[in-house]
Amino acid sequence: MHLHSRRRFLAGSAATVSALALGTLPLPMRALAAAAAGPLLTRPIPSSGEQLPVIGAGTSGSYDVDLGSPEYAALQEVVRIFFEGGARVIDTSPNYGRSDEVVGSLLADGGWRAKAFIATKIAADSREAAEAQWKDSQRRLRTDKVELLQVHNLRDWQRQLPYARQLKEQGKTKYVGVTHYTDAGLPELERIMRAEKLDFIQIHYSVISTRAAERVLPLAQDRGVAVLINRAFDDGRLFAKVKDRPLPGWAAEVGVTSWAQMFLKFAISHPAVTVVIPATGKPERQADQLKAGRGPLLTAAQQQELVRQFAAA
Repeated sequence: MHLHSRRRFLAGSAATVSALALGTLPLPMRALAAAAAGPLLTRPIPSSGEQLPVIGAGTSGSYDVDLGSPEYAALQEVVRIFFEGGARVIDTSPNYGRSDEVVGSLLADGGWRAKAFIATKIAADSREAAEAQWKDSQRRLRTDKVELLQVHNLRDWQRQLPYARQLKEQGKTKYVGVTHYTDAGLPELERIMRAEKLDFIQIHYSVISTRAAERVLPLAQDRGVAVLINRAFDDGRLFAKVKDRPLPGWAAEVGVTSWAQMFLKFAISHPAVTVVIPATGKPERQADQLKAGRGPLLTAAQQQELVRQFAAA
């Protein structure tokens, strides 16, 4: 590199870093600058060794929009930031209104399908209903196969898990799993994990909902099961608790600049967690969430401090 070119490069880099820190870059440039700061952390899927970026995306609510609406246009920017920032996992469900259709359209619009790790679900009460639902999911998602097929909230799992495995044998999905979203589902989920071979589970885990860490997360490690985390924000209620609360003094040490990042980093700091899947339809929030997947994780002491802090709130 010529000397004058190097000086321009260094000056431009310094300006970009300063603007990024001050939040003055336009959103697309901020997203690219964040991506340039380093790749997202990854974790392996135990059953295969395939690496996944630790920050993914949920779609419940946020992706249930009309095609062509202003909300859909915002999601086009959301998924661009998501994929260009190095993320892959998008979790959806036939139960999430128009989300499957919107995901399929967004991936087609941006040419993102090859980068996407689609996780969808079976939410049916019979084999016939599941077969019809799967056919419809392929149409709506605009794909003949997905990366992960999950039995939604353990619904009819005795019939639906074998069906998911059959689809896996046919090459229609790479991985199978089961999901739940409340403490009430953890005991049955534990029993299933002990009795069945699973690639994935999906559960809730947050600074105010840590029961999964008592038995289910350690069991996932022991059984070699990947873990997706939903409700890391407790359906948004955590943000009301920190409205006027400053971040801990050590936040900068782990690269955290927002409470959203702190809540996500708390989840991925558990060694059993593979990916956390927050949902958002706002580009600026998507860019912010990706930052949680870079830099140091929280120490055990920092995690415990957060749990104590919110237990007392």
